[in-house]
Amino acid sequence: MANKAIVAEKVGMTQLWDDDNRVVPVTMLRVSPCRIVQIKTTERDGYTALQVTYGTKDPSKLNQPQAGHFGAAGVDPGVRLVELRLDDVSDYEVGQAIDASILEAGERIDVTAVSKGKGFAGTMKRHNFSGQRASHGAHRVHRKPGAIGACATPARVFKGTRMSGRMGNQKVTTQNLTVVRADAEQDLLLVKGSVPGPKGAVVVVRDAVKG
Repeated sequence: MANKAIVAEKVGMTQLWDDDNRVVPVTMLRVSPCRIVQIKTTERDGYTALQVTYGTKDPSKLNQPQAGHFGAAGVDPGVRLVELRLDDVSDYEVGQAIDASILEAGERIDVTAVSKGKGFAGTMKRHNFSGQRASHGAHRVHRKPGAIGACATPARVFKGTRMSGRMGNQKVTTQNLTVVRADAEQDLLLVKGSVPGPKGAVVVVRDAVKG
């Protein structure tokens, strides 16, 4: 697991120039300061994690369980609750704020988000199939997957066979990205390369497991 993590919102992509005057594509993440609502420990919960919230929400729009949860912690209600799994939570306390200052330029991170949903897609787009031949004897089968069954035994299609279906809209983790800039004053985090999800997506940033 990770030693530090934070929740961010994907703003979009842009580019910077490094010291060698080379273009560096970066993804801009808005890191609103996260407030710790609950600390989960191995003795009580079986694992260690931080439950955090960010942003602000009108208390009148909370249901009773949510209002009681925030009230017991003494934390102002936020947009949503997110759990951050960490190895050690001994240095944190309820109500503490976590911002972009926990990360530094050059640090390796893993970013987790829900990828863009692309709807129903065929096997060529979804699984990178080559399709059928586009020459003599091929009649309107150019993008079809081909045979999917076996013989008379077992006379069925195996589970997990790669076929057409919904593409995207799944939890994706991109590993070993590099932090280009961490600006706690402007609540911004610039990450080299692309990050899963559309603009406005909620992403979880943690230090790289394989860094």
